[in-house]
Amino acid sequence: MKAVVLAGGYATRLWPITKHRPKMFLPVGENTVIDEIFADLEADDRIDEVFVSTNDRFNGEFQAYLDESDFEKPKLSIEDTTEEDEKFGVVGALAQLVDREGIDDDLVVVAGDNLISFDVGEFVDFFQAKETPTIAAYDVGSRERAKSYGLVELEGDEVVDFQEKPDDPNSTLVSIACYAFPQDSLSLLQTYLEEGNNPDEPGWYIQWLQNRGDVHAFTFDGAWFDIGTAESYLDAVEYELGGEALVDDAATVTNSEIGDNVQVMADATVENSELERAVVFPGATIRDSAIENSIVDTEAHIVDVDLAGSLIGEHTTITPGEGF
Repeated sequence: MKAVVLAGGYATRLWPITKHRPKMFLPVGENTVIDEIFADLEADDRIDEVFVSTNDRFNGEFQAYLDESDFEKPKLSIEDTTEEDEKFGVVGALAQLVDREGIDDDLVVVAGDNLISFDVGEFVDFFQAKETPTIAAYDVGSRERAKSYGLVELEGDEVVDFQEKPDDPNSTLVSIACYAFPQDSLSLLQTYLEEGNNPDEPGWYIQWLQNRGDVHAFTFDGAWFDIGTAESYLDAVEYELGGEALVDDAATVTNSEIGDNVQVMADATVENSELERAVVFPGATIRDSAIENSIVDTEAHIVDVDLAGSLIGEHTTITPGEGF
């Protein structure tokens, strides 16, 4: 069995934090976003190869990351794009990867920006029992939130209807970016594209498959975070920290209040400040300030300001004289 980890996006909604780093490398507690997925795939003996589908812009960052990691299975498969408007779409990129790597085996596909509470091995167990195209589905608990995803209707664990981003969802059960495809169904990717179907949203492909044959859904409780915005990233950090603060031993914190769900990384400095639900990257400096619901990137300097709901890019200086 093969696996593909989708990591080709440019995460423009998280800029400037992700302008020069893949969002999969954002820290969440002691690990990065993508570490849990790599660890699950590494531990599953049924999966013998893991292809990391990324773009040409982040090729070097991913290669350096894998070279320094303990993971042995992942290898890069590079999509020939460097900008958002050059992307082939998720389905298009997946079809190209299957062809490029000569994949002729059962295939598990997971988005690298997913933080999920189940072990991918559980999903593979379910897929092998069903022997059909399989998705993972999660109840987001909100019809408004469900509008942003593919809506799943089930009879038992069989998908009987699938709607991509409906305007008026009739439930809150949605498909997350975790799929499995039997070997004999991989050729359908090219058939789907040759018919002129949507190459971008994978939900349209699932809907197309469901109209042609059986598709099953692995449902799970617990947690799922689709890390595409600052809010969802902070939600994931909050889940991982469990209401606590995580301050690296190599950070300097003096005369400051570090509140709930705050992560302060190595070589950061926090003086005479208050932090609540925030992530502070290595080398950042915060003095005489109050920071809430914000992300402060590497080597940024914040002095004598109050910030809420902010994304502060690397090497940025913010003081009262900067217009704040």
